[in-house]
Amino acid sequence: MEKPTCFSNFLENSKPYFAMISLQFGYAGMNIITKVSLNRGMSHYVLVVYRHAFASAVIAPFAFFFERKKQPKITFPVFMQIFILALLGPVIDQNFYYAGLKFTSPTFSCAMSNMLPAMTFVMAVICRMEKLDMKTVRCQAKVAGTVVTVAGAMLMTLYKGPIVQMLWSKYIHPKSSYVTDTTGTGDKHWFLGSVLLTVATLAWASLFILQNKALKTYKDHQLSLTSLVCFIGTLQAIAVTFVMEHKPSVWKIGFDMNLLAAAYAGIVTSSISYYVQGLVMKKRGPVFATAFSPLMMIIVAIMGSFILAEKIFLGRYVLGAVLIVAGLYSVLWGKHKEGLENRDDEIPEAIKGCHVNGTALVSVMDGNDVEANQLKNAEANKLSSVAICMPISELPVVKTGK
Repeated sequence: MEKPTCFSNFLENSKPYFAMISLQFGYAGMNIITKVSLNRGMSHYVLVVYRHAFASAVIAPFAFFFERKKQPKITFPVFMQIFILALLGPVIDQNFYYAGLKFTSPTFSCAMSNMLPAMTFVMAVICRMEKLDMKTVRCQAKVAGTVVTVAGAMLMTLYKGPIVQMLWSKYIHPKSSYVTDTTGTGDKHWFLGSVLLTVATLAWASLFILQNKALKTYKDHQLSLTSLVCFIGTLQAIAVTFVMEHKPSVWKIGFDMNLLAAAYAGIVTSSISYYVQGLVMKKRGPVFATAFSPLMMIIVAIMGSFILAEKIFLGRYVLGAVLIVAGLYSVLWGKHKEGLENRDDEIPEAIKGCHVNGTALVSVMDGNDVEANQLKNAEANKLSSVAICMPISELPVVKTGK
């Protein structure tokens, strides 16, 4: 059997990085395409319906083929959990996010969405799912990061500052229907958009808090849970659209930017990204996956200046975004330290106890090496070994994506 080379090891270790960077480009493209579609007059209520219809159509076949065995029974409490998850995610979160995106800009929306870890921490404290121990450094980092994040969001909302000229701004002339108005023609609308984005992020954080119980039921059927949430969310979004939009013409969609926005958001950010991010989180953990979110903001800022002629303001974008990102990494660092402390208290996956000449030896083994060492010891008939496998379950995160 050939030993892996340094290059193959490098490629294997680089896969999570390449995957997360690719996801950030995917999320950035969704924000730009959606903004163009909203600028051209598409209703964000209709966009939410079509997006999750596409997502349901893509995820449901995979859930049927891979998770059709031993499906959990949908009792009334389980149905209510799925119903509330669909209400928080596809309906409240997405509608408020798209409405906020319509009143602001893609870069601003991406920067505000980085408040998610801080808001999740606040919600977890309110729901008594997380304890505050200000004597520990990790808790101090999370509290300080939350305060800095909120300060950055307030700075982005209330202070505009001078325009930061990009090198290529003078040479870019996009279509007028694509242009994002960030020059301050409606500061009231911008403030309203900030409030809508904050509500969307709060709903998203609430979804993460409330999904724990549903994930216990669907521990081995995560695709099924996601498809059910998307499907029920589609039905709820249809009901909301009928209430908010009274013109039948808003439902019309052709082979244009509106169809691309709905299909792209549903397939890429609500389907493919869920699978890829799930793989990365299982391998490297949720903190690693979340740490790449500021990259999306940078990509959107560059793409927005090219495609949408978006103007970058010092206060509204640069200073406020820096504070939010600093607070984000402070919260993530605290969560990372908490994860390391919890990991130290857990039992390793495989513990081998060997007796050599009456002396007990304890060593930690990889799960794949247990069986091989047992066979080897049996053949040698010198050592007696016992392998104890303790599978450590991790709580996955069901995410529909921005």
